[in-house]
Amino acid sequence: MNEYKFIVHHIANIFILFFVFSFSLVEYSYADRQFPILRDSIEQVQQGKALYDQNCASCHKKDLSGTKNWRSTDSDGHTVPPPLNGTAHTFHHSDELLHNIIKYGFNNLIKNYQGKMLGFGDKLSDNDIDSILAYIKTYWSEDIYLNHLDMSKNE
Repeated sequence: MNEYKFIVHHIANIFILFFVFSFSLVEYSYADRQFPILRDSIEQVQQGKALYDQNCASCHKKDLSGTKNWRSTDSDGHTVPPPLNGTAHTFHHSDELLHNIIKYGFNNLIKNYQGKMLGFGDKLSDNDIDSILAYIKTYWSEDIYLNHLDMSKNE
């Protein structure tokens, strides 16, 4: 019986050590990564949400889903608002370009662009725009966010 208790005790200790070690590996593997909500302060993300709701949601939708057929044009031939939630192409653009699109509008950045995205530079500060981007990125998957982070660092 004592031998049985001895074996159970050691198995329990090994089991506990395994879990402690596993959790320390998980913590270590995430320690150097930056995620939207961790990289940007919660206050910045909350401010970004409020600013997004006031300035962007009317076109890109409150849930960032954009227009259903976002690759198409409207009846006037204008491109329609794409999703910003990681299901479209937003994350293919660097932080700098995304910032400038919000600030100056697509039409002022790309010659002959047929969209309705006007600039908000007269209404939003650079910090406001960065807060909106911080909020948008909270909708992106970890993979999309990390790829975007790498891309933005290299531009």
